[in-house]
Amino acid sequence: MTWTTPADLRAQVQRLWDRGDLLRAAVTDAVSWPLRLNLKAPSAADLSDRFEAVRGWVRAVADTPQVRIDWREWNHRVQGMQRLPVAVWIDSVHEALAFIGKARQAQRFEVLWQQTASAQPALLAWMSRRPLQALDLADRLERLLAVVAWLQAHPRPGVYLRQVDAPGVDSKFIEAHRGVLTEMLDAALPPEAVDTRASGTAQFARRFGFLDKPVRIRFRLLDRALPSLPGCERLPDITLDAANFAALALPVERVFITENETNFLAFPEVARAIVVFGAGYGWEALARAAWLHRCRLHYWGDIDTHGFAILDQLRGYFPHAASFLMDRDTLLAHRSHWGEEPEPARHDLPRLTTEETAVYDDLRFDRLQPRLRLEQERVAFGWVNERLRGLAERCTP
Repeated sequence: MTWTTPADLRAQVQRLWDRGDLLRAAVTDAVSWPLRLNLKAPSAADLSDRFEAVRGWVRAVADTPQVRIDWREWNHRVQGMQRLPVAVWIDSVHEALAFIGKARQAQRFEVLWQQTASAQPALLAWMSRRPLQALDLADRLERLLAVVAWLQAHPRPGVYLRQVDAPGVDSKFIEAHRGVLTEMLDAALPPEAVDTRASGTAQFARRFGFLDKPVRIRFRLLDRALPSLPGCERLPDITLDAANFAALALPVERVFITENETNFLAFPEVARAIVVFGAGYGWEALARAAWLHRCRLHYWGDIDTHGFAILDQLRGYFPHAASFLMDRDTLLAHRSHWGEEPEPARHDLPRLTTEETAVYDDLRFDRLQPRLRLEQERVAFGWVNERLRGLAERCTP
């Protein structure tokens, strides 16, 4: 039977709720009433062939609450005069909400709407656009509005999130709600208070003029002849904030970047070189160090799809960066240490060399083994030393 059932009618109204239309209709004229629902009714042939089924369907539709039915009388040649539904209507938002059991939630939304209209009328457009999200945030809305009000009073404050002194608000609350706060603040603050060049939750502080936590860069001196930094004598393992790292004037020719801390700590001595503990997919802080562009840069990551994706991103900042120990010979020489990558990347990487692309394609297309990965810490240290000697010999006049 393909006739519309009461459950089908309820599903049509539920879809209006799921799109946010009914919540919008509770506070605006977003929906025109009455609303006609789709109805597929029995045909004349059904009356002849399935009369009892048709009678049951008519009773079920007639007993459906909160709907208004238009009827049509048919003088059927076999069954005589029959009265069948031809249209089903919902007359108001109140009937629609009661039909799907959402009246209480809508009442709560109306309270939130009035609260926002009083405190932050500029956010009503956001509430209309995201009514279900606003309802989900009902127990936090007062604190979210307090953050908005605080920033309106202190645009681009130049302080840390910890220093926001809004009722019931702490830095963890702000950090946990950066996404929704970004949308709210974009709507409520004047344009000059928003740095639109900073996007995404990671750049929330910059977008709205807060101080951000300083990014730390950790590196080791690989040559004992290199001068130590003031106060860091005999300390080969040094951590600086990004600004001070960018201001360095070290007499180095090579910079190695590795993603594994053990490899970072155990990296062999190399003349006029340092090793940096890598930043994964985040290279913005390292890119501030213009002096790195005059060094030979070597990136050592896992031989897996994400390792090559990180290398590709690094070359967006340092096009001259070379891969280190991420070649086919290294991969095949360590077959006994192959592992599995949980979620391989599959997209094209335009900044790889021809040789790197060949290895990457073998990995992403599972040509050697499904989801193949060789983690960098599984590469034999003898192999590492041999490659480093090769680099030194190629650079010796």
